Amino acid sequence: MTVSTPTALPTSGPPIASARRRWAALVVLMLPVLLVSVDNTALSFAVPSLARDLQPSATQLLWLVDAYPLVLAALLVPMGSVGDRVGRRRLLLVGATGFALVSAAAAFAPSAGWLVAARASLGFFGAMLMPATLSLLRNIFTDAQERRKAIAVWAAGFSGGAALGPIVGGWLLEHYEWGSIFLMAVPVLVPLLLLGPVLLPESRDPDPGPVDPAAIVLAVLALGGLVFAVKAAGAGDGLLVVLVAAGVGVAAGVTFVRRMLTRPQPMLDVRLFRNRVFSGALATNLVAVFAFVGFIFFLSQHLQLVAGHSPMVAGWLMVPGLFTTIVFGLLAVRLVGPLTPAQVVVLGLLLNAAGYAVVALLGSEGTLLALLGGFVILSAGVGMAETISNDLALSAVPPEKAGAASAVSEMAYEVGAVLGVAVLGTLLNVAYRTGVDVPSGLPDDQAALAGETLAGAVEVAQSWPGAVGEALLASAASAFDHGVLLTAGVGAVLTAVMALVARRALRD
Repeated sequence: MTVSTPTALPTSGPPIASARRRWAALVVLMLPVLLVSVDNTALSFAVPSLARDLQPSATQLLWLVDAYPLVLAALLVPMGSVGDRVGRRRLLLVGATGFALVSAAAAFAPSAGWLVAARASLGFFGAMLMPATLSLLRNIFTDAQERRKAIAVWAAGFSGGAALGPIVGGWLLEHYEWGSIFLMAVPVLVPLLLLGPVLLPESRDPDPGPVDPAAIVLAVLALGGLVFAVKAAGAGDGLLVVLVAAGVGVAAGVTFVRRMLTRPQPMLDVRLFRNRVFSGALATNLVAVFAFVGFIFFLSQHLQLVAGHSPMVAGWLMVPGLFTTIVFGLLAVRLVGPLTPAQVVVLGLLLNAAGYAVVALLGSEGTLLALLGGFVILSAGVGMAETISNDLALSAVPPEKAGAASAVSEMAYEVGAVLGVAVLGTLLNVAYRTGVDVPSGLPDDQAALAGETLAGAVEVAQSWPGAVGEALLASAASAFDHGVLLTAGVGAVLTAVMALVARRALRD
């Protein structure tokens, strides 16, 4: 694919020639990045508290985690296109305002259904935030080496936020209700709203494609249909429901691509995917995040509900692994030189596979050392693969397409997060439901709750002291940890296969 020469993209606002101003702008852009990553891991730690207070079903529990990244992933490309048209800084500030307001409302959701709706609304405004941050970076840092460092810091912000999430979330959950997890978005976004207009230059595509409402609907149907099919299969909703949902998703996806190919100014130039480096980098990003989010989903529950640690202690136990993503994300920049970018990415994916393999082979009966050690190894690989794959995806396209490319790159990240919970979480739920042995004599509602989720079993067991409660806890913990072994094996295979694909796709 022919890459055009860089052009002067910013159309208004302060100049970006000053190095001090460029790095100050990066600091401002890190605020929404930190917020989103803190929110994701902190919410994972709030799952047990949410489950106790709102009593969602197993499927609702997955949707509580997945509603936000699902909507966000479906709207990232449309919002990237909107940012190219109306201005990326303007879209960033609108998204920050909406995100803060909805976060405050989500803190007081009265039921699981309301919270799912609030999380979906956060995805709508989050879709305005993320592509704007990365596309503004692409246009602020025009020097390749400087841009790589900036993207490494950007990726480290995701990892740093993920590391802070368990600590901040653990402290909040020990002192306040789960709603405090959402309220923390407000003080983080206020500095962005004050400093963004001063430090961030406005930029837009001089020849943007039109916003396409039909394409937005197709994108939502495509991703939503496929994720719904995965969850329906895990919930045992019947083959017909699964096939219909999957069929809707596939048909919408095919129609979306055909529509983009036939329109004179498509919302997303799908021809970008003909660039093998661009497509390979996106696939790498998706699988790395898939592995990372899926691991956090079951590790956070094991630490609190099986090992019995408080949210704060569980958060500190995860910090070494999450901090490793920062270190190895920055190290990846230095490795490019002695190694090719493709070799760094492949090494990262192999570390992902090794982290899951440690759990699958050594994590029998929930051995804590194997779980935490595997998480450290996997986190090192995520830091390496994500940093370099993001840089490869952005540098493979013309700078005037930075908005679209960054939106697609963010979409890959969020789709990976959705599928990590949907696929691995569904496998874990199926293994738990088929493996748990609920003692006889429990009331029907309590038996159903205990057989649905690990959090439900813990809640029921606490109301039945003695042999019945102990037997239920032991069976639930064993079923959950056997499900962890299954999901770890699947994760190891998928990431190892992706390493082979990346080696071929990125070798040039």
